[in-house]
Amino acid sequence: MKKERVLVSACLLGYPIRYDGSDKKISDELIDRLKNSAEVISACPEMLGGLPCPRLASEQQSHTGKVIASDGRDISVFFRLGAHETLNICKNYGIRVAVLKSKSPSCGKGFIYDGSFTGQLTKGEGITSRLLSENGIKIFNESEVSQAIEKIRGK
Repeated sequence: MKKERVLVSACLLGYPIRYDGSDKKISDELIDRLKNSAEVISACPEMLGGLPCPRLASEQQSHTGKVIASDGRDISVFFRLGAHETLNICKNYGIRVAVLKSKSPSCGKGFIYDGSFTGQLTKGEGITSRLLSENGIKIFNESEVSQAIEKIRGK
């Protein structure tokens, strides 16, 4: 039987591609559990959208929805492009579950940084997270890997 596929933020798999050139790797145990349950497809929406690594920190402004770099530039276009590229990957691979990086202006689910660059969180969704959800893909963050595995297994 063909394994289900799951999209996972590349930084959670240990790829050093976050804005500051670091990763946010989840435990090897969680990665192994994911790989035992599904074929893991990695992606970084920000890099798919054309942003470099490293890059300036960026946050989604809660009152406008625009993504602003720490130098004040509106870089929303890169985030929208990356979200659409990520959605295309999901469609091409038949992905219905994604594990994305929490708080990110691309991948955040439930809470994102508020755009003030003070570390303050606000309710909201990242650009990619929202687009994938709107297209029927179930989103989980790195603290919800067990729930993602249950969803993959159809529980």
